[in-house]
Amino acid sequence: MQNNEIAVKTMLNDTVCRMDIYAPHIAAKALPGQFIILRTDAEGERIPLTVADYDREKGLIAIIFQIVGATTMKLAHMEQGECLSDFVGPLGKPTHTEGFKKVAVVGGGVGCAIAFPVAKAMHEAGAEVHSIVGFRTKDLVILEKEFREVSDKYVLMSDDGTVGEKGLVTDALKKLIEGGENYDEVIAIGPLIMMKFVCKTTKAFNVKTVVSMNPIMIDGTGMCGCCRLTVGGKMKFACVDGPEFDGHEVDFDEAMARGGMYKEFEGHAREATCNLFKQAEGGK
Repeated sequence: MQNNEIAVKTMLNDTVCRMDIYAPHIAAKALPGQFIILRTDAEGERIPLTVADYDREKGLIAIIFQIVGATTMKLAHMEQGECLSDFVGPLGKPTHTEGFKKVAVVGGGVGCAIAFPVAKAMHEAGAEVHSIVGFRTKDLVILEKEFREVSDKYVLMSDDGTVGEKGLVTDALKKLIEGGENYDEVIAIGPLIMMKFVCKTTKAFNVKTVVSMNPIMIDGTGMCGCCRLTVGGKMKFACVDGPEFDGHEVDFDEAMARGGMYKEFEGHAREATCNLFKQAEGGK
């Protein structure tokens, strides 16, 4: 097997894909919370994806991504046996997992792909793990079996009530805290708006909360400055200072504004890529 080769490809639902990439040097060192940067081809853009799991013995790194833009669309069209142009890591600081008695891991949507290895590591470190995960609807649920295996308590929420309990992850988290659950730490991973309101919820109870930030990123070394955030009134770089930060100190409004700067450009890129694939498929 070649370096950067796609060993296994699995569609978790219509828009979320898991790939296990042969990258033994990365697999030997990767830890929960860290990420890689990849390119599908020599002309492709660099995108960061969190390490969803790893197998040191087989030399595999698992990535899970949602098909939302041009690059993730190209990636999803690649098949087992093909090789990525670049696959670099592990980058960022790993999740601190030692010394906790009880934690709540809160995941939203495809952010659950990042939350799962954190929950797994916390469980393996001996903590009592309560996993609270939320999805828009039943068809979007991922990693339920995996979360249940590493969680002492698993709470599944959905916006429309088609699976689990109807409501938001913040509803479930607030209910648990008010019910007497005393968490050493809450780890929230998902859409920015979700993490913002998880932090608002926990701040009222003075519960330490960590969030995983995934802003626009290019080089992953702190040189380009694209992934800058304001945390505690100071500039931080997600790639080298994070990706995890004290959620009560993150300026989420600024992060959301920066994250939406290139939506129009990204939309055009996705449309152009989609058209290329349609033409290629029509030409077969």
